[in-house]
Amino acid sequence: MNIGSEAQYRNMVKELNVDEGESSEPVSPTGQYFNSSVLSICVLAVLDSDNPIDDSPALALLKDVFLPINPRFCSLMVKDENGVKQWKKVEVKLEDHVNIPNFPPGLSPASYDNHLSNYLSKIAMEQLPHNRPLWNIHIIKYPTSNAAGNLIFKLHHSLGDGFSLMGALLSCLQRTDNPSVPLTFPSLTSAPTTTSLSLNTNCIFKNIPNVLWSAFNTVSDFGWSLLKSSYVEDDISLIRSGGPGVEFKPIVVSTMTFSLDHIKQIKTKLGVTINDVITGIIFFGTRLYMQGGSNKLNSENSTALVLLNTRNIGGYKSVKEMVKPDPESAWGNQFGFLHVSLPELTTVESCKPLDFVWKAQKLIQRKRNSRAVFLTGQLLECLRKFTGPETTAKYIHSTLKNSSMTISNVIGPVERMALANHPIKSLYFMVVGVPQSLTITMVSYMGKLRIAVGTEKDYIDLPKFKSSIKNAFEMILKATHETV
Repeated sequence: MNIGSEAQYRNMVKELNVDEGESSEPVSPTGQYFNSSVLSICVLAVLDSDNPIDDSPALALLKDVFLPINPRFCSLMVKDENGVKQWKKVEVKLEDHVNIPNFPPGLSPASYDNHLSNYLSKIAMEQLPHNRPLWNIHIIKYPTSNAAGNLIFKLHHSLGDGFSLMGALLSCLQRTDNPSVPLTFPSLTSAPTTTSLSLNTNCIFKNIPNVLWSAFNTVSDFGWSLLKSSYVEDDISLIRSGGPGVEFKPIVVSTMTFSLDHIKQIKTKLGVTINDVITGIIFFGTRLYMQGGSNKLNSENSTALVLLNTRNIGGYKSVKEMVKPDPESAWGNQFGFLHVSLPELTTVESCKPLDFVWKAQKLIQRKRNSRAVFLTGQLLECLRKFTGPETTAKYIHSTLKNSSMTISNVIGPVERMALANHPIKSLYFMVVGVPQSLTITMVSYMGKLRIAVGTEKDYIDLPKFKSSIKNAFEMILKATHETV
């Protein structure tokens, strides 16, 4: 989505009461990439309400709670006289940002499931207007199989990454048991870091092989990432159409829920992390779907982009802490991605489900312990400085287009939340506008893991794909119980 010419900007200034004398904030490099001529990526965050939704306090809540969270929620992305993108504060007309669709009355929850799915597909395809702040909310006042009503936030990814946007969303919510007490989150464990040399002479010599291996992995992973982003495409497969403009094609979004207790059982028994278990399940289920029930070798070259939060943190910070100058968990887009090849599957009869978890652990740990993510970030910064943000955005577009799927997750609170006295039963999110046929996102909440799957419509068989993921989970859980 282009933000327009200087003349268009001047017209927006006049129409929207922009104070040109007011200071503006530069758009972060990643924010510029995500809102460019080749990329316009948004996040749909869906809250399932336990109670029917009363929309009467919506405008007051937006004005008093949502807008004050961050100046970007009441700012336009514009270009200054030097062509540099800036966030410029405007007067927000809240009525323009609130949408309440009308579905046929008196239908069954299953029928409203279809209407909600179609509505999500519709708003996923729509571009956010460039002449007002880059967000909308949609209030669904019809009961589905999962909720009495839904609240959908559509937020442009240039506003922030999943960590920042989740922090903003949670700032609007309170604990149902005690609103005065902050929400709490499952503890986060630090990712393994690259091996460092000790000053002890003996340790230096002992660590030399590890350091050399880490250096080799860094060069290998960075070189492979460069090739994947520039020249080497994944094979066309049941999860990758590979067609031009796939980001503009309709998508279908659906979800499934798993018990975190079961996932923790697998984690403890295998001695891996929760992320290793989840990634192993996704990889195994995806290969089961790609095999399609046949006994042929399932060996298509398929790569997943696994997104990583690059902040050095142990949990969510308050929004006030995020917007402080140079906080350790600053607001914005701070993430990297790992190219992780999907392990091959021979036949269902001969496969060992736990191998997918261990292979996921090995692959991700190896790539985490290299410095490839850091070098990729430096490459993007060099591209931006010497060729401009548009060229860098094209490189990122190619990175996404050449791979088969993206996997991302955020951590939700342990306690039940409420928004304006509406208890939240569950929540999920989906990244839209990505040039891929398959996107998978995950969020934890109250001991459950909600997995959302976004697929290119009429290309991926979504019910079959979901069934494959569920089968993979059951096979891995069963194999875990049978392990001595």
